[in-house]
Amino acid sequence: MTLAFLVALEFAARHYGLPGPMTTQIQEVVVAPKSGFLLYASMGLMMVVLTWRQRFIALGVAVGIDLVIALIRWVADAPVTEGHPFGNGALWVIIGVAVVALTRRTGQERMLLLKGVGLGLLLVTGRKTGDTWLLITSKTRPDVLDQYMANADHALGNPSWVVGRLVNATGSAGAHFLNAVYAQLAVAAVCVALYQLRNVATDRVFPGHHLVRTFLVIGLLGPAIYMIFPVVGPIFAFGSDGGHWAVADMWPDTAVPVGTPHHMPFDEITPRNCMPSLHTAWATAIFIHSRRGPKFLQYAGAFWLVATLAATLGFGYHYGADLIAGVVFTLTIETGMRALERGWDRSAVQLVAYGTVVFTALLVAYRYLSLEMAHYPWLFGPLLIVAMCSVIYGYVRIIRRWEPEAAPAPKLEPQPEMA
Repeated sequence: MTLAFLVALEFAARHYGLPGPMTTQIQEVVVAPKSGFLLYASMGLMMVVLTWRQRFIALGVAVGIDLVIALIRWVADAPVTEGHPFGNGALWVIIGVAVVALTRRTGQERMLLLKGVGLGLLLVTGRKTGDTWLLITSKTRPDVLDQYMANADHALGNPSWVVGRLVNATGSAGAHFLNAVYAQLAVAAVCVALYQLRNVATDRVFPGHHLVRTFLVIGLLGPAIYMIFPVVGPIFAFGSDGGHWAVADMWPDTAVPVGTPHHMPFDEITPRNCMPSLHTAWATAIFIHSRRGPKFLQYAGAFWLVATLAATLGFGYHYGADLIAGVVFTLTIETGMRALERGWDRSAVQLVAYGTVVFTALLVAYRYLSLEMAHYPWLFGPLLIVAMCSVIYGYVRIIRRWEPEAAPAPKLEPQPEMA
Protein backbone atom coordinates (compact mmCIF):
# COMPACT_ATOMS: atom_id res chain seq x y z
CA MET A 1 0.00 0.00 0.00
CA THR A 2 2.77 2.43 0.96
CA LEU A 3 4.79 1.51 -2.14
CA ALA A 4 1.75 2.04 -4.38
CA PHE A 5 1.19 5.48 -2.83
CA LEU A 6 4.84 6.46 -3.36
CA VAL A 7 4.74 5.27 -6.99
CA ALA A 8 1.54 7.24 -7.60
CA LEU A 9 3.08 10.36 -6.05
CA GLU A 10 6.22 9.85 -8.14
CA PHE A 11 4.15 9.80 -11.34
CA ALA A 12 2.15 12.84 -10.22
CA ALA A 13 5.36 14.79 -9.57
CA ARG A 14 6.80 13.73 -12.93
CA HIS A 15 3.64 14.99 -14.62
CA TYR A 16 4.52 18.48 -13.39
CA GLY A 17 8.19 18.13 -14.29
CA LEU A 18 9.30 17.57 -10.69
CA PRO A 19 11.35 14.77 -9.10
CA GLY A 20 9.21 12.57 -6.88
CA PRO A 21 9.99 11.28 -3.36
CA MET A 22 11.57 8.04 -4.59
CA THR A 23 13.89 9.87 -7.00
CA THR A 24 15.05 12.44 -4.45
CA GLN A 25 15.71 9.72 -1.89
CA ILE A 26 17.79 7.64 -4.30
CA GLN A 27 19.77 10.73 -5.33
CA GLU A 28 20.86 11.28 -1.72
CA VAL A 29 22.88 8.09 -1.80
CA VAL A 30 25.51 10.11 -3.71
CA VAL A 31 24.59 13.80 -4.02
CA ALA A 32 24.71 16.21 -1.09
CA PRO A 33 21.53 15.47 0.87
CA LYS A 34 19.06 18.20 1.70
CA SER A 35 18.14 16.29 4.87
CA GLY A 36 21.53 15.65 6.47
CA PHE A 37 20.40 15.95 10.08
CA LEU A 38 17.26 13.96 9.32
CA LEU A 39 19.26 11.11 7.77
CA TYR A 40 21.31 10.75 10.94
CA ALA A 41 18.12 10.94 13.00
CA SER A 42 16.67 8.19 10.81
CA MET A 43 19.77 6.09 11.37
CA GLY A 44 19.31 6.66 15.09
CA LEU A 45 15.81 5.23 14.85
CA MET A 46 17.10 2.26 12.89
CA MET A 47 19.74 1.57 15.53
CA VAL A 48 17.15 0.84 18.23
CA VAL A 49 17.27 -2.78 17.02
CA LEU A 50 21.07 -2.99 17.34
CA THR A 51 23.26 -3.77 20.34
CA TRP A 52 25.46 -1.00 21.76
CA ARG A 53 28.52 -2.47 20.06
CA GLN A 54 26.72 -2.55 16.72
CA ARG A 55 25.53 1.02 17.22
CA PHE A 56 29.06 2.34 17.74
CA ILE A 57 30.23 0.44 14.66
CA ALA A 58 27.32 1.78 12.56
CA LEU A 59 27.94 5.36 13.69
CA GLY A 60 31.66 5.07 12.99
CA VAL A 61 31.04 3.66 9.52
CA ALA A 62 28.54 6.45 8.72
CA VAL A 63 30.95 9.19 9.82
CA GLY A 64 33.81 7.51 7.94
CA ILE A 65 31.79 7.35 4.72
CA ASP A 66 30.85 11.01 5.04
CA LEU A 67 34.51 11.97 5.53
CA VAL A 68 35.56 9.97 2.45
CA ILE A 69 32.80 11.52 0.32
CA ALA A 70 33.73 14.99 1.58
CA LEU A 71 37.38 14.31 0.65
CA ILE A 72 36.37 13.17 -2.84
CA ARG A 73 34.29 16.32 -3.34
CA TRP A 74 37.21 18.44 -2.17
CA VAL A 75 39.67 16.72 -4.51
CA ALA A 76 37.22 16.96 -7.41
CA ASP A 77 36.61 20.62 -6.57
CA ALA A 78 32.87 20.01 -6.26
CA PRO A 79 31.75 22.24 -3.38
CA VAL A 80 28.34 21.68 -1.81
CA THR A 81 26.08 24.49 -3.03
CA GLU A 82 22.79 22.95 -1.89
CA GLY A 83 21.97 20.62 0.94
CA HIS A 84 24.28 19.39 3.70
CA PRO A 85 27.89 18.21 3.37
CA PHE A 86 27.01 15.12 5.41
CA GLY A 87 24.27 12.52 5.65
CA ASN A 88 25.17 10.13 2.81
CA GLY A 89 26.98 7.86 5.26
CA ALA A 90 23.89 7.48 7.44
CA LEU A 91 21.81 6.45 4.42
CA TRP A 92 24.50 3.98 3.32
CA VAL A 93 24.50 2.39 6.78
CA ILE A 94 20.71 2.01 6.76
CA ILE A 95 20.89 0.32 3.36
CA GLY A 96 23.80 -1.82 4.57
CA VAL A 97 21.80 -3.08 7.55
CA ALA A 98 18.98 -4.03 5.16
CA VAL A 99 21.43 -6.01 3.03
CA VAL A 100 22.83 -7.78 6.10
CA ALA A 101 19.32 -8.63 7.27
CA LEU A 102 18.40 -10.16 3.91
CA THR A 103 21.65 -12.07 3.35
CA ARG A 104 23.02 -12.93 6.80
CA ARG A 105 20.02 -13.19 9.13
CA THR A 106 16.94 -15.41 9.27
CA GLY A 107 13.66 -15.70 11.11
CA GLN A 108 12.75 -13.25 13.86
CA GLU A 109 16.17 -11.57 13.82
CA ARG A 110 15.81 -10.74 10.13
CA MET A 111 12.32 -9.32 10.66
CA LEU A 112 13.50 -7.19 13.58
CA LEU A 113 16.36 -5.69 11.55
CA LEU A 114 14.08 -5.02 8.59
CA LYS A 115 11.55 -3.32 10.89
CA GLY A 116 14.34 -1.06 12.16
CA VAL A 117 15.40 -0.26 8.59
CA GLY A 118 11.80 0.40 7.62
CA LEU A 119 11.34 2.71 10.60
CA GLY A 120 14.38 4.74 9.65
CA LEU A 121 13.52 4.94 5.96
CA LEU A 122 9.89 5.81 6.65
CA LEU A 123 10.91 8.92 8.55
CA VAL A 124 13.02 10.35 5.73
CA THR A 125 10.63 9.08 3.05
CA GLY A 126 7.81 10.82 4.87
CA ARG A 127 9.81 14.05 4.65
CA LYS A 128 10.40 13.55 0.92
CA THR A 129 6.74 12.72 0.38
CA GLY A 130 5.73 15.91 2.19
CA ASP A 131 8.09 18.01 0.06
CA THR A 132 6.59 16.53 -3.10
CA TRP A 133 3.06 17.18 -1.86
CA LEU A 134 3.95 20.83 -1.22
CA LEU A 135 5.23 21.25 -4.76
CA ILE A 136 2.08 19.67 -6.13
CA THR A 137 -0.16 22.02 -4.12
CA SER A 138 1.60 25.04 -5.60
CA LYS A 139 1.10 23.70 -9.13
CA THR A 140 -2.50 22.53 -8.83
CA ARG A 141 -4.08 25.19 -6.61
CA PRO A 142 -3.66 28.58 -8.34
CA ASP A 143 -6.07 30.37 -5.97
CA VAL A 144 -5.67 30.66 -2.20
CA LEU A 145 -8.08 31.43 0.65
CA ASP A 146 -5.90 33.72 2.75
CA GLN A 147 -8.41 36.56 2.80
CA TYR A 148 -10.92 34.25 4.48
CA MET A 149 -8.32 33.22 7.05
CA ALA A 150 -7.31 36.80 7.75
CA ASN A 151 -10.93 37.65 8.50
CA ALA A 152 -11.38 34.58 10.69
CA ASP A 153 -8.24 35.48 12.63
CA HIS A 154 -9.88 38.71 13.80
CA ALA A 155 -12.00 36.52 16.09
CA LEU A 156 -8.78 35.46 17.85
CA GLY A 157 -7.24 38.94 18.04
CA ASN A 158 -4.92 38.55 15.00
CA PRO A 159 -2.31 36.43 16.83
CA SER A 160 0.07 36.17 13.87
CA TRP A 161 0.43 39.95 13.69
CA VAL A 162 0.85 40.25 17.45
CA VAL A 163 3.46 37.48 17.76
CA GLY A 164 5.16 38.66 14.58
CA ARG A 165 5.83 42.05 16.15
CA LEU A 166 7.11 40.37 19.33
CA VAL A 167 9.54 38.21 17.36
CA ASN A 168 10.73 41.23 15.40
CA ALA A 169 11.36 43.02 18.69
CA THR A 170 13.77 40.25 19.77
CA GLY A 171 15.99 40.94 16.77
CA SER A 172 18.08 38.43 14.87
CA ALA A 173 18.92 36.40 17.99
CA GLY A 174 15.30 35.51 18.70
CA ALA A 175 14.60 34.82 15.02
CA HIS A 176 17.60 32.49 14.67
CA PHE A 177 16.69 30.63 17.84
CA LEU A 178 13.08 30.05 16.80
CA ASN A 179 14.14 29.09 13.29
CA ALA A 180 16.43 26.39 14.70
CA VAL A 181 13.54 24.97 16.74
CA TYR A 182 11.17 25.17 13.77
CA ALA A 183 13.55 23.53 11.29
CA GLN A 184 14.61 20.61 13.50
CA LEU A 185 11.18 19.44 14.58
CA ALA A 186 11.81 15.95 13.19
CA VAL A 187 15.00 15.64 15.24
CA ALA A 188 13.01 16.48 18.39
CA ALA A 189 10.52 13.78 17.45
CA VAL A 190 13.33 11.27 17.07
CA CYS A 191 14.58 12.07 20.58
CA VAL A 192 11.15 11.22 22.04
CA ALA A 193 10.82 8.15 19.82
CA LEU A 194 14.26 6.89 20.88
CA TYR A 195 13.13 7.00 24.50
CA GLN A 196 9.95 5.10 23.65
CA LEU A 197 11.93 2.48 21.68
CA ARG A 198 14.85 2.22 24.12
CA ASN A 199 14.07 -1.41 25.08
CA VAL A 200 13.64 -2.83 21.57
CA ALA A 201 17.23 -4.12 21.41
CA THR A 202 16.77 -6.16 24.59
CA ASP A 203 13.09 -7.13 24.30
CA ARG A 204 13.45 -7.85 20.55
CA VAL A 205 9.97 -6.47 19.92
CA PHE A 206 8.52 -3.04 19.10
CA PRO A 207 5.88 -1.40 21.31
CA GLY A 208 2.37 -1.38 19.88
CA HIS A 209 2.22 2.43 19.59
CA HIS A 210 4.90 5.10 19.43
CA LEU A 211 5.39 8.65 18.16
CA VAL A 212 6.70 7.77 14.69
CA ARG A 213 3.40 6.12 13.76
CA THR A 214 1.41 9.25 14.60
CA PHE A 215 4.02 11.47 12.93
CA LEU A 216 3.75 9.59 9.65
CA VAL A 217 -0.06 9.53 9.60
CA ILE A 218 -0.17 13.29 10.24
CA GLY A 219 2.21 13.80 7.32
CA LEU A 220 0.14 11.51 5.11
CA LEU A 221 -3.30 13.01 5.78
CA GLY A 222 -2.36 16.68 6.27
CA PRO A 223 -1.44 17.49 2.65
CA ALA A 224 -4.81 16.16 1.50
CA ILE A 225 -6.40 19.02 3.48
CA TYR A 226 -4.01 21.44 1.76
CA MET A 227 -5.59 20.45 -1.55
CA ILE A 228 -9.06 21.20 -0.18
CA PHE A 229 -8.19 24.42 1.69
CA PRO A 230 -5.15 26.08 0.03
CA VAL A 231 -3.58 28.86 2.13
CA VAL A 232 -0.06 30.33 1.86
CA GLY A 233 0.19 32.32 5.12
CA PRO A 234 0.29 36.01 6.09
CA ILE A 235 3.98 36.59 5.30
CA PHE A 236 3.23 35.67 1.68
CA ALA A 237 -0.34 36.88 1.19
CA PHE A 238 0.07 40.15 3.14
CA GLY A 239 3.84 40.54 3.53
CA SER A 240 7.08 41.14 1.70
CA ASP A 241 7.70 37.48 0.81
CA GLY A 242 4.68 37.47 -1.49
CA GLY A 243 6.17 39.97 -3.92
CA HIS A 244 3.68 41.37 -6.40
CA TRP A 245 1.28 38.51 -5.61
CA ALA A 246 0.67 39.87 -2.10
CA VAL A 247 -2.41 41.99 -1.40
CA ALA A 248 -0.17 44.50 0.38
CA ASP A 249 3.07 44.61 2.36
CA MET A 250 1.57 45.02 5.82
CA TRP A 251 2.64 41.96 7.86
CA PRO A 252 3.40 42.21 10.78
CA ASP A 253 3.12 45.97 11.18
CA THR A 254 -0.56 46.35 10.34
CA ALA A 255 -3.34 43.79 10.68
CA VAL A 256 -5.41 43.17 7.56
CA PRO A 257 -8.63 45.22 7.73
CA VAL A 258 -11.94 43.36 7.65
CA GLY A 259 -13.33 43.13 4.14
CA THR A 260 -15.37 40.94 1.83
CA PRO A 261 -13.06 37.98 1.14
CA HIS A 262 -12.55 36.26 -2.18
CA HIS A 263 -10.23 33.73 -3.79
CA MET A 264 -6.93 35.35 -4.70
CA PRO A 265 -4.48 34.04 -7.34
CA PHE A 266 -0.94 33.27 -6.25
CA ASP A 267 2.31 32.04 -7.77
CA GLU A 268 3.14 28.43 -8.71
CA ILE A 269 6.06 28.18 -6.27
CA THR A 270 4.79 28.89 -2.76
CA PRO A 271 3.28 25.80 -1.06
CA ARG A 272 -0.33 26.04 0.08
CA ASN A 273 0.52 24.42 3.39
CA CYS A 274 -1.19 26.38 6.15
CA MET A 275 -4.47 24.63 6.86
CA PRO A 276 -4.02 22.81 9.17
CA SER A 277 -0.66 23.76 10.67
CA LEU A 278 1.25 20.47 10.53
CA HIS A 279 4.13 21.94 12.53
CA THR A 280 1.60 22.56 15.29
CA ALA A 281 0.21 19.07 14.78
CA TRP A 282 3.64 17.43 15.01
CA ALA A 283 4.71 19.56 17.99
CA THR A 284 1.45 18.61 19.74
CA ALA A 285 2.20 14.93 19.08
CA ILE A 286 5.70 15.36 20.52
CA PHE A 287 4.21 17.01 23.61
CA ILE A 288 1.66 14.20 24.08
CA HIS A 289 4.21 11.40 23.75
CA SER A 290 6.75 13.12 25.99
CA ARG A 291 4.29 13.04 28.92
CA ARG A 292 5.23 9.41 29.70
CA GLY A 293 8.95 10.17 29.79
CA PRO A 294 11.22 11.50 32.53
CA LYS A 295 10.93 15.08 33.73
CA PHE A 296 13.60 16.33 31.33
CA LEU A 297 11.72 14.89 28.35
CA GLN A 298 8.44 16.35 29.59
CA TYR A 299 9.98 19.81 29.89
CA ALA A 300 11.60 19.45 26.45
CA GLY A 301 8.27 18.42 24.89
CA ALA A 302 6.49 21.41 26.44
CA PHE A 303 9.28 23.75 25.35
CA TRP A 304 9.20 22.47 21.77
CA LEU A 305 5.44 22.94 21.58
CA VAL A 306 5.54 26.52 22.86
CA ALA A 307 8.55 27.46 20.71
CA THR A 308 6.99 25.91 17.60
CA LEU A 309 3.74 27.81 18.14
CA ALA A 310 5.73 31.03 18.54
CA ALA A 311 7.71 30.33 15.37
CA THR A 312 4.72 29.42 13.20
CA LEU A 313 2.96 32.65 14.17
CA GLY A 314 6.01 34.88 14.58
CA PHE A 315 7.46 34.11 11.14
CA GLY A 316 4.09 34.67 9.47
CA TYR A 317 3.82 31.10 8.23
CA HIS A 318 0.39 30.52 9.81
CA TYR A 319 -2.73 32.17 11.12
CA GLY A 320 -3.99 31.51 14.62
CA ALA A 321 -6.95 29.62 13.19
CA ASP A 322 -4.51 27.17 11.55
CA LEU A 323 -3.07 26.27 14.95
CA ILE A 324 -6.49 25.51 16.45
CA ALA A 325 -7.24 23.21 13.51
CA GLY A 326 -3.83 21.58 13.89
CA VAL A 327 -4.44 20.65 17.54
CA VAL A 328 -7.87 19.14 16.78
CA PHE A 329 -6.37 17.29 13.79
CA THR A 330 -3.62 15.74 15.91
CA LEU A 331 -5.78 14.64 18.84
CA THR A 332 -8.24 12.98 16.48
CA ILE A 333 -5.46 11.06 14.72
CA GLU A 334 -3.71 10.15 17.98
CA THR A 335 -6.95 8.74 19.39
CA GLY A 336 -7.42 6.61 16.29
CA MET A 337 -3.83 5.33 16.38
CA ARG A 338 -4.09 4.38 20.06
CA ALA A 339 -7.44 2.67 19.40
CA LEU A 340 -5.81 0.60 16.64
CA GLU A 341 -3.29 -0.63 19.22
CA ARG A 342 -5.64 -1.46 22.10
CA GLY A 343 -8.87 -2.10 20.22
CA TRP A 344 -11.77 0.15 19.32
CA ASP A 345 -14.41 0.79 21.95
CA ARG A 346 -17.38 3.11 22.10
CA SER A 347 -15.45 6.02 23.63
CA ALA A 348 -12.74 5.84 20.95
CA VAL A 349 -15.26 5.79 18.11
CA GLN A 350 -17.14 8.71 19.66
CA LEU A 351 -14.03 10.85 20.15
CA VAL A 352 -12.68 10.21 16.64
CA ALA A 353 -16.09 11.02 15.18
CA TYR A 354 -16.40 14.12 17.36
CA GLY A 355 -12.91 15.34 16.48
CA THR A 356 -13.66 14.84 12.78
CA VAL A 357 -16.89 16.82 13.09
CA VAL A 358 -15.16 19.67 14.96
CA PHE A 359 -12.33 19.79 12.42
CA THR A 360 -14.81 19.86 9.53
CA ALA A 361 -16.86 22.55 11.26
CA LEU A 362 -13.74 24.69 11.65
CA LEU A 363 -12.98 24.47 7.93
CA VAL A 364 -16.57 25.28 7.00
CA ALA A 365 -16.66 28.24 9.41
CA TYR A 366 -13.36 29.63 8.12
CA ARG A 367 -14.62 29.41 4.55
CA TYR A 368 -18.24 30.52 4.83
CA LEU A 369 -18.49 32.49 8.10
CA SER A 370 -15.19 34.40 8.10
CA LEU A 371 -16.86 37.80 7.70
CA GLU A 372 -19.23 37.11 10.58
CA MET A 373 -16.29 35.86 12.66
CA ALA A 374 -14.50 39.15 12.09
CA HIS A 375 -17.56 41.25 12.96
CA TYR A 376 -18.44 39.29 16.12
CA PRO A 377 -15.11 38.28 17.69
CA TRP A 378 -16.65 38.27 21.18
CA LEU A 379 -18.84 35.35 20.05
CA PHE A 380 -16.71 33.37 17.61
CA GLY A 381 -13.37 33.73 19.41
CA PRO A 382 -14.55 31.92 22.56
CA LEU A 383 -16.42 29.38 20.38
CA LEU A 384 -13.19 28.45 18.58
CA ILE A 385 -11.30 28.05 21.86
CA VAL A 386 -14.13 26.03 23.43
CA ALA A 387 -14.30 23.75 20.38
CA MET A 388 -10.58 23.02 20.62
CA CYS A 389 -10.67 22.57 24.40
CA SER A 390 -13.60 20.17 24.15
CA VAL A 391 -11.51 17.84 21.97
CA ILE A 392 -8.55 18.21 24.37
CA TYR A 393 -10.82 17.37 27.31
CA GLY A 394 -12.22 14.33 25.54
CA TYR A 395 -8.73 13.09 24.70
CA VAL A 396 -7.40 13.55 28.26
CA ARG A 397 -10.44 11.77 29.64
CA ILE A 398 -10.15 8.75 27.38
CA ILE A 399 -6.38 8.43 27.91
CA ARG A 400 -6.79 8.51 31.69
CA ARG A 401 -9.22 5.64 31.39
CA TRP A 402 -7.01 3.68 29.00
CA GLU A 403 -3.75 4.34 30.84
CA PRO A 404 -4.50 4.87 34.54
CA GLU A 405 -1.59 6.00 36.64
CA ALA A 406 -0.11 3.25 38.74
CA ALA A 407 -1.32 3.60 42.31
CA PRO A 408 1.52 3.94 44.83
CA ALA A 409 2.12 0.94 47.04
CA PRO A 410 0.62 1.41 50.50
CA LYS A 411 3.06 2.04 53.28
CA LEU A 412 3.18 -0.75 55.83
CA GLU A 413 3.36 0.17 59.47
CA PRO A 414 6.32 -1.47 61.21
CA GLN A 415 5.18 -4.38 63.34
CA PRO A 416 6.52 -4.74 66.88
CA GLU A 417 8.96 -7.60 67.22
CA MET A 418 7.82 -10.62 69.14
CA ALA A 419 9.63 -11.20 72.35
